[in-house]
Formats: sequence, structure tokens, C-alpha cells
Amino acid sequence: MVPGRTMLTDGIKLPRFIYGTAWKKNKTKRLTALALEQGFRSIDTANQYKHYNEAAVGEGIREMVESGLIAREDLFLQTKFTHRPGQDHRLPYDPNSSIPDQVEQSFVSSLEHLGTEIIDSYVLHGPLSRNGLGRDDWAAWRAMEAIYNSGRARILGVSNVTLEQLKSLYKEACVQPRFVQNRCYASQGWDYNIRSFCKANEIIYQGFSLLTANRGLTSDPELNRIASRHGRDISQIIFRFAIDIGIVPLTGTSNTKHMQADLDILNFHLNVEEVQTLEVLAANKDQLQVSTG
Repeated sequence: MVPGRTMLTDGIKLPRFIYGTAWKKNKTKRLTALALEQGFRSIDTANQYKHYNEAAVGEGIREMVESGLIAREDLFLQTKFTHRPGQDHRLPYDPNSSIPDQVEQSFVSSLEHLGTEIIDSYVLHGPLSRNGLGRDDWAAWRAMEAIYNSGRARILGVSNVTLEQLKSLYKEACVQPRFVQNRCYASQGWDYNIRSFCKANEIIYQGFSLLTANRGLTSDPELNRIASRHGRDISQIIFRFAIDIGIVPLTGTSNTKHMQADLDILNFHLNVEEVQTLEVLAANKDQLQVSTG
């Protein structure tokens, strides 16, 4: 049986596939509208002009809402707060203000960009370093908790995070993260250790760069045999596999046919043996250390 097109977390309906809007630049409005037109109902962005154009995402959404194709309540909107080192000169906040004020300024700007009063998922766009969580990371998270407690964000999450950082955040946060969004490498067991922690603690794992981070898999004979068996292309098999192991995948394609093909993965599934084969396709399973504590 193929799982439904949505899943529930904290009573909130989340589509099983997310359209990511990074790197779209001046095409952002058109591609956001196109993704919605093709059937995507979950949009990921960030208030970070370096890699995103959040305002243009909002314009694309408004265009589709005004056309009558969708309503705001049909959508799951996810955006992020990005620390100063992850930004360029086009800042969504005053860099001289405190971290809590920066978070609030960025969040209010996101509401304006996206034309909404509530953000479904508000994400910390990565800690400042890979070594633990620093004072500014905690200041940002506490400010995000205040936004959550005000009712303006329905769920909090974190991206680009290590297992150590995730454990610390989960243990010490007043409002625990419900999402993790990481780049997902097959060579690391598809982020196996973090996925295991997420599964044990009812955190939803979102995977990005599933295709671009794993280009070397496209020539793998076993992957190609599975694709041939299902009459699907390689990208469809990887995305379907991701869903079958509990990942909510992101795609950022700008091609209409690829958008349609991506969403078509919700119409088939892989068998247990195929999933097991793909899980260890590019990873040395002996090096994976399951950590769920």
C-alpha cells in the first residue's frame, strides 16, 4: 500500500514532498507558482538573500492564491532564520541589534514576504559552528521559542545540524525541534545516525540534495536494475526510497516534467528488499553507529 500524500505531526498536516526554492534568483516567483500549479503544497524558503528570494516566493504564492488554484490553508510554509555569517550584505535585520531582536525582525519580515500571519515551520538555518551550540545559537532558539509560544509559528526545526548539536538542542530546549533538515549523503548511510535519533524521538527528518549530493549513484547497476523493474528513472527511485525510510525529501527542480515525475513517486513504492539494498548502497554499514539516546 502506498502511503498517503500527507502525514501528521503535532496535529499539523505535512505533505510528503517539499519544493525547495534555493538558488532560483530572478526565477523564484515563476518557479514557485509553477511548483504549486503542478501540485506541490509544501514550500521551503529562507529569509536569506544570499541563496533565496523569499519575497519572490510570496509573490508566486499570491499569484496562485489569487488565481483560485489554491488557498493559504492548503499550504505548508517553511522558512528560516539565518545567522549573520550565512547572509550577504542584504540583511533582513539590523546586525547591531541583539540576537533575539534579529530573530524577531527576520520573522516579521518573513510574514510580510509570504503574505501570512502564521509560519507553519520556522527553522534555525544551522548553528554558527559544527562544534556544539554557542550562546548566540541558544539566544536565537529562545527567541524562536517565544515566537512559537506567541502562536505565530506552529512548529520549530533546525537545519545543517550534527548529532551532538541535535541531542543538546532536544535535551535543553523548552520547545523541542520537530524537524531536522540536513544534506543527505548515501555515503553516510543517508545521514543514518541523525535519522535514527529523529525516529527514536519523533522528529521528522527532511533531506535535501538527495540527487546532487549523490551523483555517483546514477551509474550503480543495482539502482539501475530497480529503476528498470519499476519503469522509473533514477531520481524517482531515490526520492521514493527516501520516503520509504522516513525522509521527507526536498526537490528544487526547475523543469515542469521533473516536477511531475517527482510528485508521481507518491503513486508507487519499493519492496522491502529494494529498500534494504538502497540503504547500504554507498555506505559501509559497519561504520554506522546507531545513537538514539
